[in-house]
Amino acid sequence: MRPSRRAVLTAVTAAAVSAAPPTAAAQRHKKLRTGFERLAQDGYTPLDSQKVGIVTNPTGITRDARHIVDVMHADDRVDLTAVFGPEHGFRGTAQAGGSEGRYDDPATGLPVYDTYLKSGRPLAEIFTASGVDTVVFDIQDVGARFYTYIWTLYDCMEAAQLAGKRFVVLDRPNPVTGRAALGPVLHKEFATFVGRQPVSQAHGMTVAELARLFNGEFLTDPVPLETVMMSGWKRSDFYDASGLPWVPPSPNMPTPETALVYSGTCLFEGTNLSEGRGTTRPFELLGAEGIDRRWAAEANELGLPGVRFREAYFAPTFSKFQGKTVGGVQLHVHGRAAFDPVRTGIALLVTAKRVWSGFAWRPDHWIDKLTGSTRVRTMIDAGADTDEVVAGWQQDLAAFRRTRREYLVYR
Repeated sequence: MRPSRRAVLTAVTAAAVSAAPPTAAAQRHKKLRTGFERLAQDGYTPLDSQKVGIVTNPTGITRDARHIVDVMHADDRVDLTAVFGPEHGFRGTAQAGGSEGRYDDPATGLPVYDTYLKSGRPLAEIFTASGVDTVVFDIQDVGARFYTYIWTLYDCMEAAQLAGKRFVVLDRPNPVTGRAALGPVLHKEFATFVGRQPVSQAHGMTVAELARLFNGEFLTDPVPLETVMMSGWKRSDFYDASGLPWVPPSPNMPTPETALVYSGTCLFEGTNLSEGRGTTRPFELLGAEGIDRRWAAEANELGLPGVRFREAYFAPTFSKFQGKTVGGVQLHVHGRAAFDPVRTGIALLVTAKRVWSGFAWRPDHWIDKLTGSTRVRTMIDAGADTDEVVAGWQQDLAAFRRTRREYLVYR
């Protein structure tokens, strides 16, 4: 008899953390241990007698900045036989919308398979061809629905089920906390690789919690799933509480401060304004030719909590307005606990359209893919203010929050 969805939802590995003398840094950072650290300290027990493949990228590192593939490959207790690279690649050499292709990793000799833009049966065939028994996932997320690694997770879970593979998720912190789900919820007819399923724009979950949600709510046939959870992480923790080094998960996510604003200001990808790509502060700098000090002044008049806006001028080295000097704003988050990135992003869209006559949406209406429906775009075009736009998604968000609550592990 086929087990119930709840019965196969997840098996949470609760390996005890080995007792090493705590350092001052460990005490300061609450002795946080990532999923990988707990897996290794338990002697890789969940991977016993398994040929293992791992989905990872440059963020899959240890506390001392070694890559977990290098660590696992050198450890006789685990039989690591393949690596699967997402967008930007396993070693992170590709820009947005790119990958590294199929190659053998020079450091380990392991075959590296390209998963980018592959899903369903084609991805399942890659898992089958690799010869692995268990697929492991360990990638640092940034907390936004449209950041593609969580959908790499979803696609790999679905493909592993089709290929008859076990799936193990090694957890890492949500760098912008797990306090709350924020923003509009995706409508299914707008599903793309920047949002496969009805999840809020800022999901407030870790990747292991998301895996539990995907398995319990969205996958037609749940995959045999194990999640190796962190210890010492609280939902209110920002990334600097972890004591972990920050590795940019993608080329335009250079710092945890970028992640803090990203779930709101990435919406400018759906406009003709620069979202700061080609600068040292992507998603913190926004602007276009013809914008002047009035935008920052109007945004500051709103009194949004935790953030101020500075009149800014910059010349992107690539992407929109390459080599041209543009005007706009820089976000300065001074109270991150009070800061609401999604509301802030909407406020900046509303005020940009109000002060700059050149404002336009991308002709392909990419903004609808980012927000998950036509609602934000059509309401702003109709003259709605920030409060009205935010009110428009509250019913969907309340329903998602109720569903999300079932899958939260940490307090």
